[in-house]
Amino acid sequence: MKPRFLAVTLAALALLAAVGCQNVADRIKEKPEVFARLDRVVQEKIKMGIVELGYSPDMVYLALGEPSAKHETIAEAGRSETWIYSTYFQRYDGTAFVGYARRVYFDPGTNSYRTFYEPAYSDVYREGKEDHIRIVFKEGKVATIEQVKP
Repeated sequence: MKPRFLAVTLAALALLAAVGCQNVADRIKEKPEVFARLDRVVQEKIKMGIVELGYSPDMVYLALGEPSAKHETIAEAGRSETWIYSTYFQRYDGTAFVGYARRVYFDPGTNSYRTFYEPAYSDVYREGKEDHIRIVFKEGKVATIEQVKP
């Protein structure tokens, strides 16, 4: 039983690693020709996840990955595209009453089983989302970087 459990666990971990979060090195392997065209200083900035004005969408993708959302704006001044990078989290919201738990115990005084019910509570978490960076592209280049300061 143990060898099978170990094999299943290892397979699950391997799948998680393959499907899990992409890092900069994975994205560079995905688009090596884009990365190779960049000068050494820009390559180092991309490896550190730094984005600057004038970067192309491919360069931003290499540095930050796929955005959580993309928005297109059409105005008199022209078209622009905004990439939004969000952080998702769960916020602890306290405990809440969820019903009653049935308890059974043996009463030696009456030589019988007794049942009682006690209140049951559960932790409550609220899903949260926070946009931490917005990249605005105009004419295929980064024109604006909005970032939340910690």
